Amino acid sequence: MLDMRPDCESCGKDLPAEQSGAYICSFECTFCDDCNATDHKGTCPNCGGILLPRPTRSAKLLEKFPASIERKYKG
Repeated sequence: MLDMRPDCESCGKDLPAEQSGAYICSFECTFCDDCNATDHKGTCPNCGGILLPRPTRSAKLLEKFPASIERKYKG
């Protein structure tokens, strides 16, 4: 199951699990749409993997399977 990390690793922007706009690689490195488009251009800066749109998780499923609260942005 995906962690659904709460923030962009590049800029710290909040990325709610129930909303679109997040991109992930196979290691679940997570980036916002803006950082992906302007800086990373579809390639994870951590592992070199492909960044793809992260699926959303419905509110009903978030109750049973909550998103991660561990932030990765080091700012």
